[in-house]
Amino acid sequence: MVTLGDGVFVGRGECVPYPRYGETVEGVIASLETARENIEAGFNHGDVASLVKPRAARNALDCALWDLEAKQAAKPAWQLAKLLEPHPMVTAFTLSLDTPEAMARAAEAASDRPLLKLKLGREGDIERLRLIRKAAPTSRLIIDANEGWMPAQLPELFKACADVGVELIEQPLPAGNDEVLRHIEHAVTICADESAHDREHLHELVGKYDAINIKLDKTGGLTEALALARAAADMNFRIMVGCMLATSLAMAPAMLVAQFAQVIDLDGPLLLARDRNPGITFDGSLMYPPLPELWG
Repeated sequence: MVTLGDGVFVGRGECVPYPRYGETVEGVIASLETARENIEAGFNHGDVASLVKPRAARNALDCALWDLEAKQAAKPAWQLAKLLEPHPMVTAFTLSLDTPEAMARAAEAASDRPLLKLKLGREGDIERLRLIRKAAPTSRLIIDANEGWMPAQLPELFKACADVGVELIEQPLPAGNDEVLRHIEHAVTICADESAHDREHLHELVGKYDAINIKLDKTGGLTEALALARAAADMNFRIMVGCMLATSLAMAPAMLVAQFAQVIDLDGPLLLARDRNPGITFDGSLMYPPLPELWG
């Protein structure tokens, strides 16, 4: 967590360093400490990327500045960002990768939730899909293959997904080895996760993906996430907003990006033993906008 204060008000931002990109807690803290003097001298959102290298560190710093500015202006962050007021929204609920039978039991226990996200990417995924659909017949399904499929498997797996009514498939192939997606027909929306980070490389995804998953720890903060969402919408990508395993402090700014999204996956606090207090209020899978005491 990054805390910024001006002597009167305090802003906070939270990040989760992502090992997939070589980030660690220690590395993020070291980067922020190295930049401390420049941070304390004063900065704006446009300076964040030059102050710290790890994107997770940028995220916490950028979101802390948004929170501080909202308090200083006595206006909610959504107004400062020139957005509509957030409203309650349905989040996906994640089922962790396990045996087909164990995932079916988890799906049955969560079958009252309207949207389930299935972690896949190992042998037996077609059986997982079949058993999960049987266990949760009315839930909408999206899946995250976590870069775990092979090109030769895609036609069969895509068909299995379509057969059980999957609406979206995240990152079926490893980032950097996904060119084949341009040439495989699919009836289900294909979403870039590890292949999508910021605006700079967004054009490279055209023709390979139908949607992108925007996570603040990947974009390096709310500022770039909002800019990416607008750019992606202009390029006719569907938008998913996602999260790392984090508390409500990390979900709150992501709820602003969710205004652009067709799929929302901000269930991090639901998967923790204990959230922050105050945290975001959840009624099942319905999440409510954050209180000002939490963020923004």
